[in-house]
Amino acid sequence: MSRPVSKNFESLLTSAQRVILEKYVQYLRGLRLSSSTVVTYRNFIVFLLLFWKDRPLTDLNNAVIQRFTEIVVERRNYSISTHRQLISALKHFGDRFTESRLEPTMLQRPNKSRSLPAVLSKEEVIDLLRVTYNLKHRTILALMYSCGLRISEVLHLKLADIDLDRRQLVVRQSKGRKDRYIVLAESTIPLILNYVSSFKPQYYLFEGAQGGVYSASSIRAFLKRSRLRARIKKRLTPHTLRHSYATHLIENGVNLRLVQELLGHSKPETTMIYTHVAKKDLMAVQSPLDRALLELRTRDKDLLNKSLSGNIKG
Repeated sequence: MSRPVSKNFESLLTSAQRVILEKYVQYLRGLRLSSSTVVTYRNFIVFLLLFWKDRPLTDLNNAVIQRFTEIVVERRNYSISTHRQLISALKHFGDRFTESRLEPTMLQRPNKSRSLPAVLSKEEVIDLLRVTYNLKHRTILALMYSCGLRISEVLHLKLADIDLDRRQLVVRQSKGRKDRYIVLAESTIPLILNYVSSFKPQYYLFEGAQGGVYSASSIRAFLKRSRLRARIKKRLTPHTLRHSYATHLIENGVNLRLVQELLGHSKPETTMIYTHVAKKDLMAVQSPLDRALLELRTRDKDLLNKSLSGNIKG
């Protein structure tokens, strides 16, 4: 995600620039982009307008955008994903303000990073839940892992979204404005019942002390404490539990298309990254060292105490 723009930056805009910014925001809303995406793209365009000052849009071209991109990416140290968001925002700007000389199709996004996601072992997941002593916290982590939920999805779960009779929950209007059903793990049902009986939430399944949506920062904080208690050395974020859920499903033989549906991915390519992490097929590959040792043990156990290679020794 991009860093939020300080109000001080936006206050530097002229009245003419504010009009341009408002027209841009209205255009994004007309495209029905999510509110978070609109805010992110708006922030980028504030920087563009400050960079371009009050020069006419008719003079704005791809060469100018290239210079602007180089400057803002370097000064604000944008990651690859944020850089890609910036280019998307600029493409929409060119689409909206056709009087400029921008050619949106010629603006190139950098290639995505292909780093593999961190994944907990099944044993580490159990350890994590075991050392999470608070009932509410344990229920949150258990649901995030067993259903592969994003942090925003677990925060916005309502009591009405849980159907214990059918053993499922519904995630409503998540990323991409899609609903999806997810099967509840049998082992989470007593946990949910115990939690609801103890905490008595009124509307959202997990509510803050004053009601309303529970805090994402609270989840990150108690997850960090549980990681330390469980002595897990891997980098662990709420999304790691979703990565682990997907990877373990594939290792258990669940069809990739079904995993895609459970995760709510719009493209199968997004789900396929977990096939690179899953160890089911890798475990079937025998290391050449193990095979060599097995063959030697079969021939003569004493051979392992002797020099085996017949090559000339220096």
